Amino acid sequence: MSSSVAGIPLIIEASLNGSTPKSTNPSVPYADDEIVEQAVACMEAGAALIHNHTQEVIIGGPGVLDAELYAGAWRKLLKIRPDAILTPTMPVGQEGVPVETRYSHVEKMATEGLLSQGLCDPGSFNFAFLDEEGLFTSSSYVYKNDMHDSRYYVETCRRLKIGLSISIFEPGFVKFIMAYVRAGKLPPGAMMKFYFGADFMPFGLPPTARALDAYLEMIEGSNLPWLVSSFGDDCVGCGIAEESIKRGGHVQVGLEPYVGDRTPSNVELVEEVVELAKKYDRPIATPPQAAQILNLPTYPVAYGERS
Repeated sequence: MSSSVAGIPLIIEASLNGSTPKSTNPSVPYADDEIVEQAVACMEAGAALIHNHTQEVIIGGPGVLDAELYAGAWRKLLKIRPDAILTPTMPVGQEGVPVETRYSHVEKMATEGLLSQGLCDPGSFNFAFLDEEGLFTSSSYVYKNDMHDSRYYVETCRRLKIGLSISIFEPGFVKFIMAYVRAGKLPPGAMMKFYFGADFMPFGLPPTARALDAYLEMIEGSNLPWLVSSFGDDCVGCGIAEESIKRGGHVQVGLEPYVGDRTPSNVELVEEVVELAKKYDRPIATPPQAAQILNLPTYPVAYGERS
């Protein structure tokens, strides 16, 4: 099938675990060897970007993550695939924990030479689960990233000379980044990641073509690369992956955002995107091609050589 997007390399990100428990899917990786094995397999299948969590609590925890818990797996992974583009998560903002503390693991890993892309969550939203009545619980919890925090993420990535993996949970998050774009001050290496949310999620637009078009209207003229992910759903099965592919965008899949009737592996979810890309004649981007598309300022990482 020919189209205007034919020939444009497609970046696939594999989001390996998140908070998905093994009771939901026994193949979800958390041990170092599991993460390394599945990351390598996903890259061989077509993933150019790898995102994973450790088993540390990011919501309601101490507000700091141990860089060493990431680094243990990532050092092994980079010895096998030195072209890997890796991104961690970070703990949610809370009273009494400064942003410098919450982001310290990113700075440590970038300084060691493990990262070419840092995380940027430029906004906040109310966080709750559905109760027995189908209503969101009476929670006072806020997934918090205020303007001070958001600017810290951007400027720290600039200082560290790493790209920006920008989580877009709500339209207001886009406005923060577009202010940087209009001011001509966004650092190189930025990628918008549109996180759509199922009805039982307290964030996000629904994973529909019209919702995607609304986001694309907001970033029109910026030339920023972007991808879609569907939290609480099947990114390919619900159709949002195809909507992205045929518009020239990119796709995140994996056992972090996936919810469905199946128990797929991370590799199987990547392979489904690869197969779908054939319909639009879009080749799968290698990590070096993805780094070029993203304009990452430091790639490949010089593991053990940066100061």
